[in-house]
Amino acid sequence: MLRGGSRSGKTFLLVRAIIQRAINAPGSRHAIFRFRFNHAKTSIWSDTLPKVLKLCFPGLTVRFDKTDFYVELPNGSQVWIGGLDDKERVEKILGQEYVTLYFNESSQIPWASVEMAMSRLAQKCELAPEIAAATGRMFLRLKAFFDCNPPSKLHWSFQLFRSKIKPGTKEALANPDDYVEMRINPVDNADNLPGEYFDVLASMSAAKRLRFEAGEWASEVSGALWSLEDRKAPDGRVMPGIDSLRVKEAPRMQRIVVAVDPSGTRGDGQGDDIGIIVAGKGVDGHGYILADETVNMSPEGWGRRAVDLYHRWGADRIVGERNFGGDMVRFTVATADRNASFKEVVASRGKVVRAEPISALYEQGKVHHVGVFADLEDQQCNFTTSGYIGEGSPDRADAGVWALTELMLTGSTYTLESL
Repeated sequence: MLRGGSRSGKTFLLVRAIIQRAINAPGSRHAIFRFRFNHAKTSIWSDTLPKVLKLCFPGLTVRFDKTDFYVELPNGSQVWIGGLDDKERVEKILGQEYVTLYFNESSQIPWASVEMAMSRLAQKCELAPEIAAATGRMFLRLKAFFDCNPPSKLHWSFQLFRSKIKPGTKEALANPDDYVEMRINPVDNADNLPGEYFDVLASMSAAKRLRFEAGEWASEVSGALWSLEDRKAPDGRVMPGIDSLRVKEAPRMQRIVVAVDPSGTRGDGQGDDIGIIVAGKGVDGHGYILADETVNMSPEGWGRRAVDLYHRWGADRIVGERNFGGDMVRFTVATADRNASFKEVVASRGKVVRAEPISALYEQGKVHHVGVFADLEDQQCNFTTSGYIGEGSPDRADAGVWALTELMLTGSTYTLESL
């Protein structure tokens, strides 16, 4: 992993490394992923890749396939460009095996997507004869490249490359020496940046400078409403963190709800995720996060997913936030199943105000996670008293707040049968 500040040249260096690997092993395949395919096209396909070829390999003639978005070298090697949010395209790309995978801007990529792609890092490629003679090896080694502007230490990138544990399960890595990280910052790329850019970095907040200038993972977020580890309150009380409250199994449930936090974007792979959390209230009176089923689908798709979960878990109702679409959430659920018990909730207060009472329930030891929900927990721990400071929208955390509010703090509902 290359981690470091913004505009430090991380992407350029790793794309160059991939082209060189493609030259060294005829017929090899390599894939470069971003989370959003549109971002991959704009950043890699249209910008960095052509620059690398022009500046570093001026004599190399390649063919750009503008239908499937890959370049082919004269020796038959291919470099594919993809977005992990595009299901159809991902399935097409991952139908092949690769000798190199590169996860660009990996702080934006969920760990589950990385694991899925890593299953295709399996191509066995012979090195060109002259390279084999120089290195004493017959085959090109499998490699996965990552880069990021480091988020917090809660992120899977820190767990994998610094703590040397498997994200999610937190098991020790079987081969920890295989995971190596290196820092590269804007100052290392100063010759290629305008001097004014460093003034821009200097004007940022301390937290942003740590990430985008110094290239360091942040410690626990200041003012965070949730924490993985136990914290000490000003009065000396120990407030349990998520890890202390985690359980392997939940008791029998009194009530179960499926909470949906719809995005203001299309939700078809091009915008924010649609947060879907399944939670229950146990016979012990405590709240339990049972599943994180967040998706990036069209309204029809996530409506069906919410109703499927409602039936699968034997839930008492679906809770959905009324936002940009007005009655859209209610209509979407009704289209999938008119008989599903549904409650529409209205965001009359800000996210932080809604989240604080739920955070207090965690501090009182009254909410538990049944297993590990890495992406949800990362969002929770980036929720502060000043607002959300993580990447994108806190869709999972918002859905969790709605679910636990319904279970622990409110009542009343209505159904869709009369619509």
